[in-house]
Amino acid sequence: MNGSITAISGSTVRTDLPGLKLYERVLVGHRRLTGEVVRLEAGRAVIHIYEDPHGLAVGEPVAGLDRQLTVDLGPGMLGRMYDGLQRPLQILEKLDGPFLRSGTVVTALDLEASWEASVAVNEGDRVGQHDCIAGVEEGQIVHRVRVPAGVEGRVGRLAASPLKLGEPFCLLDDGRALYLHHAWPVRVPRPFKRKLPPSRPVVTGQRVIDFLFPVARGGAVVIPGGFGAGKTILLQTIAKFADVDVVIYAGCGERGNEMSELIEDFRKMTDRAGARPLVERTVLVVNTSNMPVAAREASIYTAVTMGEYFRDLGLDVLLLADSLSRWAEALREISSSLEEMPGEEGYPTYLASRLAAFVERAGEVETLCGDRGSLTMILSASPPGEDFTEPVTQALLRTTGGLLMLDSSLAHARHFPAINWSLSYSVYDRELLPHFSEAAGEAWGRLRAFCRDILRREETLREIVEIVGMEGLQDADRLLMMTAEEIRDRFLGQNVFSDDAYSSPAHTLAAIDRIFARHQAVSDRLGGEQSLAEIIEELDKSGQAGNGRKRKEEP
Repeated sequence: MNGSITAISGSTVRTDLPGLKLYERVLVGHRRLTGEVVRLEAGRAVIHIYEDPHGLAVGEPVAGLDRQLTVDLGPGMLGRMYDGLQRPLQILEKLDGPFLRSGTVVTALDLEASWEASVAVNEGDRVGQHDCIAGVEEGQIVHRVRVPAGVEGRVGRLAASPLKLGEPFCLLDDGRALYLHHAWPVRVPRPFKRKLPPSRPVVTGQRVIDFLFPVARGGAVVIPGGFGAGKTILLQTIAKFADVDVVIYAGCGERGNEMSELIEDFRKMTDRAGARPLVERTVLVVNTSNMPVAAREASIYTAVTMGEYFRDLGLDVLLLADSLSRWAEALREISSSLEEMPGEEGYPTYLASRLAAFVERAGEVETLCGDRGSLTMILSASPPGEDFTEPVTQALLRTTGGLLMLDSSLAHARHFPAINWSLSYSVYDRELLPHFSEAAGEAWGRLRAFCRDILRREETLREIVEIVGMEGLQDADRLLMMTAEEIRDRFLGQNVFSDDAYSSPAHTLAAIDRIFARHQAVSDRLGGEQSLAEIIEELDKSGQAGNGRKRKEEP
């Protein structure tokens, strides 16, 4: 199908091309820029351009591709860096240099690369949709090749390994070809047998998260925070230490210098075991703030579709998106260019439903091949002026299962992670308690309740301290304030540049148990002739109850 441009408004064009479908991918102009149909009108279609539209003119050709915006899924994705349309940036740099040009067409995967494949069928076997018929090893994972939906027949011919990605490895008796890779539309969730309830945690190595506000495999949490609150460094730390198989990092609308620093850090860092570079288990989707807003809007769908693909391989996948606020700003700009009725603060009225549909793609599932895989989402938000009542943050709170609210005052005090323990929450803590109790110790739930109670009571006492001072408190209340300070500074705070950057569940339980034992030992001796200071000094000298100020070697 071919037509022409009838009107241009910014990155939005209108065409008289008949037969187009909503969300169909089109090529616009002589430079064949990638676009997507976002609205159908009487006798014409509205197209949003994903690339720089400067230089387009009325009358230039428009061609429909009769398919939606898709991503290419298969071996060779790990370690790559893509833009929001899944164009490999390393290849684009070699072709065009450091400044990207519009209209450059490259394949997402290296179709000339050869892979060793173990084929699970023989010539003459009958295969049906979703059957696993081959496997390809890439590092520590195995790509399972399935028969596409709606395809069935008998195997006519099999190619011998090694196989090129761009050549068919299997021909059916009706002439249809099967490849080691396949395309999938980014706005369509990938199918699975059933979704499983949360029962296992993603261990991040950050005590404040794992102990107080745990994240479940297949869950979704939001990290809102103002400028300088530490969102990016927290996401980088989680990406390094999280016990998952694959990390998808989507830099959606981030500043270019921040993304370049992140890329350099990922190239230098190794995983927690130090066995392999972090990039070998990571896929980067880079769409900085100077790239077209339409591509920014599509970037999170590109990222989540790649995450679903690895989930369907039976892997545990972590999707980190930084940040959803800038994605929503792109959605607002697109809505404005379409002259739609604005909602609160200018965002489109369908903002909440779009976010909900995106977050719903997280989950732990039983795959079509019978495996168990998970896709976990940790999404950051950048509310302007730290206004957590703004629409994006509120929409995320309604759809996610946890809030890790970053506090600028903690960040300025160099407390990392700067997660406010009073306002944060997780709905997964009860479901995950049995797992942590089995992995670390039965005291996990009891000590977590002790920690939360101390921090809650300290909030109440703080107002009294501001009036009468610490000297005006009774010894029991002064002990509580001292214990709360130790929990905040020595337990909830971690140094990313030391060995304390990662804390295993056993390490975490041992650390809080020492604080609890010390608190209990002092509390049991209060009310006698000795003062609080004398009791603490005597315990410190004797080494009883584990000295929190002179920390022993931790397991």
